[in-house]
Amino acid sequence: MSLVELAIGLVIIGSLLALAAPSYTAWIQNTKIRTTAEAILNGLQLARTEAVRRNAQIRFNLTDTLTATCVVSANGTNWIVSFDDPSGLCANGLLNEAQDAGDSAVSPAPRMIQVRPSSEGSTGVAVAADQSSIMFNGLGRVIPVPGAAININVSNPAAGTCATIGGGGGPVRCMRVAVSAGGQIRLCDPARANTDPVGC
Repeated sequence: MSLVELAIGLVIIGSLLALAAPSYTAWIQNTKIRTTAEAILNGLQLARTEAVRRNAQIRFNLTDTLTATCVVSANGTNWIVSFDDPSGLCANGLLNEAQDAGDSAVSPAPRMIQVRPSSEGSTGVAVAADQSSIMFNGLGRVIPVPGAAININVSNPAAGTCATIGGGGGPVRCMRVAVSAGGQIRLCDPARANTDPVGC
């Protein structure tokens, strides 16, 4: 192999990589959104399952941080599944499953069942929810009963604008987690028509 052949080979490989880079970048950004949306979906399903299993009211909470100064926030990227409001108590330990959950001396508020920090997920992702906390009762229904489905929208503003129905908008495939009054939880794509099985 001569030096000229090697140089031509490197130019071809470089050209192919340059052509693939924008698609790869868009794929990475869309994967970050989907990862965060699926984590929220899993947290909501856990809260609903625990409410039915324990026959108790269990909350899914979006929080701004997981420190002792945390507050529930409709734009929070961390989440906590708990019995009680975790505001200002996010640094407390998880619920002691070996003891009665009603014993506040052993399991102090907010009696957290599971916690997910945003650092375990994707960076740069934004969350915009209709409400910061969703509570499920022992039947797996949302209480208080909402007038419409509760939506949690996940996007990545740094990557661009979200795609819209009909192919408009930007290159980003934003996702939505929808929770019905009956407790059904689904992940959907707002850029797809509602007649599409994956559409909202």
